Amino acid sequence: MKIALIGPVYPFRGGIAHHTAQLNAALRARNHQVLLISFRRQYPGWLYPGISDRDPSHPVLSPRAEYLLDPLNPNTWRQTIQRIEDFAPDMVILQWWTTFWSLAFHRLSATLRSRNITVIYLIHNVFPHEQRPWDAPLARLALRQGCRFICQNPHEAQRLRELLPAVEETVCPLPVFPRRTEQNVARSSARERLMISADEQVLLFFGIVRPYKGLRTLLEALAIMRQQGSAPTLIIAGEFWESRRDYQQLIHKLGLTAQVRIDDRYIPDEEADLYFSAAELFVAPYLAGTQSGSVALALGYGLPVIATERIADGVSPEFRDKLVVVKSGDAAALAQAIRSQLDRADNPAPVRPSPKQDWDRLVALIEQYGATSQPSQGKE
Repeated sequence: MKIALIGPVYPFRGGIAHHTAQLNAALRARNHQVLLISFRRQYPGWLYPGISDRDPSHPVLSPRAEYLLDPLNPNTWRQTIQRIEDFAPDMVILQWWTTFWSLAFHRLSATLRSRNITVIYLIHNVFPHEQRPWDAPLARLALRQGCRFICQNPHEAQRLRELLPAVEETVCPLPVFPRRTEQNVARSSARERLMISADEQVLLFFGIVRPYKGLRTLLEALAIMRQQGSAPTLIIAGEFWESRRDYQQLIHKLGLTAQVRIDDRYIPDEEADLYFSAAELFVAPYLAGTQSGSVALALGYGLPVIATERIADGVSPEFRDKLVVVKSGDAAALAQAIRSQLDRADNPAPVRPSPKQDWDRLVALIEQYGATSQPSQGKE
């Protein structure tokens, strides 16, 4: 099939960019002809809360993308539509995770549907994590123009049905990401380079620090464990999008200063290898959300994961034996789960699985949509 895929890729950073690049590779591996369209810019600088939305890593995947779209420039929308029409695809796949792109995606999807091109929305989040009053009408504006919808979590499928009651969607769990680089770093070597002793028990919290990710609950769980005589090391590796000082004050108040390490920045792929290789356990204590790219990455490294029920449904079935689920916001339950995992007699260095089957499942669903002659209607 001929498929146009629209979404961020390198040099943009983050889980959606990695997902787009990996999906592009998986589609090409199945001999599909892919037109990959990315962005001239993702957001205006004043809107992005981090230091930069550009990835400092050396990319493992170097997708052949055409950087055409600007969210605030309608001329680029018209140019993109013309490029897609010239390509004459069987379908167009749009990555959906933020309502900031709703006007551009509405124009693209409405015009392409009028040309009898199937439009598929691959939905990471129906609404942004910190939802605002205008997000629902903006999401409805764009998504109602879709023909097919792939959600990566049952919670998001329900949100989509509440937004567009007539919609037909399919749930396909977020595929596990392969490791970020071709390095194969041994745990002992990773710990030596990070100056972590071999006998330390190491937990990893990885990714942007935002309120909904539950880092405070994790720190409270560590304080409970400390009172019970257990003091594992916690590495917080990721850029803070809220007050780092507040967290440092909480760490000091809870008596955790000696066992918490903070690396407050976007972690390049080459260094992510070190953190995931050094850790024994990945912790995702989310208070909200749907699925997590960091969890998918941890599973790709073979790490066992403790996650809350808020995101557990987004994990692929083949990897759920690596997953321990706890109630969100329950520090005592989280402390018990961490202690149980660390006390296991066999806690070897992780064996990295092959995520190919996960991506093949997503591609097979896309192929199934392509074989269906009459797309369902996304309109209300």
